[in-house]
Amino acid sequence: MPRRIIKRYLPSPEAIKSNKSLRFMGDVIHDPNLWHLNRHSVARAMAVGLFWALIPMPMQMVAAAIFAVMWRANLPISIALVWLTNPLTMPPIFYCTYKLGTWMLDTPPLAFPEKLDLAWFEQIFLEHWQPLYAGSVAIGLGMAVLGYFTAHLLWRWWVAKSWRQRKQRRLLRKP
Repeated sequence: MPRRIIKRYLPSPEAIKSNKSLRFMGDVIHDPNLWHLNRHSVARAMAVGLFWALIPMPMQMVAAAIFAVMWRANLPISIALVWLTNPLTMPPIFYCTYKLGTWMLDTPPLAFPEKLDLAWFEQIFLEHWQPLYAGSVAIGLGMAVLGYFTAHLLWRWWVAKSWRQRKQRRLLRKP
């Protein structure tokens, strides 16, 4: 993966270090390894971010930050990936995880309403939380593994492609 493309879309380390919600981490957040862009830190960040994005809980970004520090993953990528589940994507994603959870736990699913409202989501969270979390953890683990290996493969592909292009340019320059 090209570092310039990734760095273009990530916030600066200073911006994240000054974030009020991450101040509880103290000096740990100043570890330079959390900001490096290499194949291993990006792959671990993909796994951390994708897993926590699929867990329905408040403060997913804090959980992703804690696990990124524990596993020495790239902190900005881990936190940014949590936003895959945003107010627009949460209903369909969590409905699918709920349906998977009902299948895994062999429980009858709650019917999808004609009109989505807060009361329906409240009923799921209060009465049907076991299938929701079972499906969320299952899909979260699957996506974490898939993201980890995909990041490794894409990074290796990009490096090999760059080496081939460099070799071609060098051969074209020789008289």
